[in-house]
Formats: sequence, C-alpha cells, structure tokens
Amino acid sequence: MFTKLATYFSETKTELKRVVWPSRQDTTKHTLAVIGISVVVAIFLGTLDILFQFLLEIFIL
Repeated sequence: MFTKLATYFSETKTELKRVVWPSRQDTTKHTLAVIGISVVVAIFLGTLDILFQFLLEIFIL
C-alpha cells in the first residue's frame, strides 16, 4: 500500500514539473476578465429581474 502511495506522489511531482504556469501578467489579465464578465452578467440579470418585477406588478396588480 505504501509503495502505491509513494509511486503516486512521485508521479505527481514529475507531472507538476511539466506544468507551464501562467505569468503574473497573464494571471492578472485573466482574473480581471473573469471579474469583468461577472459584473456584466450581474448587471444583465439584475436588469432582467427589475424588468420582470415591474411587468408582474403592472399585469398582476
């Protein structure tokens, strides 16, 4: 059992050496893109929510 565990960690270490990590600039750029898209989607959904609430108040009440 311990040999399998040792093999697993050894292979994991080998694979992590092959990973190409993004630069700080790429990480910042992608993070800002995710935040920007999230804000745009939140504004869109909030606008739809307000619109539907307004329409329901007009037609139901």
